[in-house]
Amino acid sequence: MTSASNTMSEQPAAQGAAPAVLPWRRLFYWSVRRELWENRAIYLAPLVMGGVALIGVMLSTLALPRVLRAVARGDAKHTEALMGAHSFVAVAIMITGLFVALFYCLSALHSERRDRSILFWKSLPVSDLMTVLSKAAIPIAVTPVVTFALIVAAQVVIYIWSTIVTVLSGNSPTLYWSHVHLGLMWTALPYGLVVNALWQAPIYAWFLLVSAWARRVPILWAMGVAVVPAVIERGAFSSAHIAHFLSERFFGGFGEAFSIGGKGEKPIHEFSQIDPLRTFSSPELWGGLIVAAAFLAAAVWLRRRREPI
Repeated sequence: MTSASNTMSEQPAAQGAAPAVLPWRRLFYWSVRRELWENRAIYLAPLVMGGVALIGVMLSTLALPRVLRAVARGDAKHTEALMGAHSFVAVAIMITGLFVALFYCLSALHSERRDRSILFWKSLPVSDLMTVLSKAAIPIAVTPVVTFALIVAAQVVIYIWSTIVTVLSGNSPTLYWSHVHLGLMWTALPYGLVVNALWQAPIYAWFLLVSAWARRVPILWAMGVAVVPAVIERGAFSSAHIAHFLSERFFGGFGEAFSIGGKGEKPIHEFSQIDPLRTFSSPELWGGLIVAAAFLAAAVWLRRRREPI
C-alpha cells in the first residue's frame, strides 16, 4: 500500500516537471550542423573547383624544369610564376566559396518557406534568432574555415608534385623550395579570410533578409535594389559612386587586410606590414557590421511572422 501510494504521488510530480532546456551552445552547434547536412554545396563546390584548378596546375608543371632553369639565371618573372600556381588555386577556391555563400544566403530562409518545411522547424525548441544566426554563421564563419582547409590541402599537393617533377628533371629541389614560401601564406591567409568575411557580412545579411522577405526570385530583389540605383546614377549623372561602393564592399576585404592604409592601393610585401589594429578599428568595417546586425534583426522579425509560400 505504501509503495503504491508513493508511486501515485510521484506521477503528478513527474507529469508536471518542466522539460529539460538544452544549452544554447548545443542548439547553435546542431543548427549549424543541420545547415551543413542540407547544403553540401557549401564544401563540395569549392572542393570540386579546387580539384579542377589543381589538375590544371599539375599539367602546367610539365614546364617546371624550364621555369627552374630561368629562375637559376635570376629571372624575376619566372620566380613569381612559382608562387603563381599556388595563388591561382587559392583564388579559384575563394571565389567559388564566395558565390556559394551568396546563393546559400538567398535560399536559406526562402527555401524552407517554399517547401513548407518551416512548419516542422518551428515546432522544434529552436528560436528564430538561433535559426537566423546559425544560417549567418555559414558564410561568415564556416565558409572561411572550409576555404582555408581546401587551399592548404591543394597547395600541399602542388608542393609535393612540383618537388617530384623537379627531382625527376634533374634539378635540385632546394631551388624550388627556396622560392615557394607557403608558411607565410598559411600564416597570413586566415587573417585575410576573417577580415574578408567580416567585411562582406552586410552583403550576406542583406541576402538573408531578402530570403526571409521575398515570395519569388529573391536574387532579383537582392541584386535589383543595388544594381538599379547604380545604373540610374550612371545614366543620369555619368558617375559611378554606387557601383564603386558595391565593388569595394564585395571585393575590398583583402585590400582592407593586406594593404597599407586599407585602400588596396599599396599592397604589403612583408608580414610585418600587416596592421590588425588599424583593420579592426576601421569605421568602414564596424559600420558594415552594424548594418549587418540590423539586417539580421529584420530577418529574425520576418521569419517569426512570414507564412509558408
